[in-house]
Amino acid sequence: MTETHLVLNTDIRGPWPTGTEVIYFGMGCFWGAEKKLWKIPGVVSTAVGYMGGTANDPTYPMVCTGTTGHSEIVLVAYDPSQVSMYELLKCFWENHDPTQGNRQGNDIGTQYRSAVYWTTPEQENWVKESRNAYNNVLVGKGFDPITTELAPASEFKFWYAEEYHQQYLIKNPNGYDCHAHTGILLPEIATLSN
Repeated sequence: MTETHLVLNTDIRGPWPTGTEVIYFGMGCFWGAEKKLWKIPGVVSTAVGYMGGTANDPTYPMVCTGTTGHSEIVLVAYDPSQVSMYELLKCFWENHDPTQGNRQGNDIGTQYRSAVYWTTPEQENWVKESRNAYNNVLVGKGFDPITTELAPASEFKFWYAEEYHQQYLIKNPNGYDCHAHTGILLPEIATLSN
């Protein structure tokens, strides 16, 4: 099945150009999260879906019950020669509150938890290093520690959400776009530990 991204004009399911990499972000409600991520130069495509749960072929109503354990996720396909992992993680960490557990602001439930699922060892290093750096800053400013779920994407299947959720805020320009955030910037990360 082909679904063309309404902003980037690429297939949200691929295939994408050689060299494209994929990472998965959970930042609360996936409508606004996807919009923030598709705006980054170097992002090839985005799609929303469900990940990190137990049920097969989850639907939005199922996920909203909180019984499947899925998080609302944005798949980000990107060209690493055009956008750095730091830039993607900066958008991720700064545009939600990773200290709130299973919620983002007034959105409460497991589907709104903060999560990152990586697909390469380099992504894993960046995710963990940026988490540690951001956690130190947040805790130093009085926030609770980061609760973000970190795991390789290979542990879970990405289930594409229903068509009406894809690029929701283009289809519904005045739609819900609530994102809690800390107001704290991700510090520069000069080097990565192995």
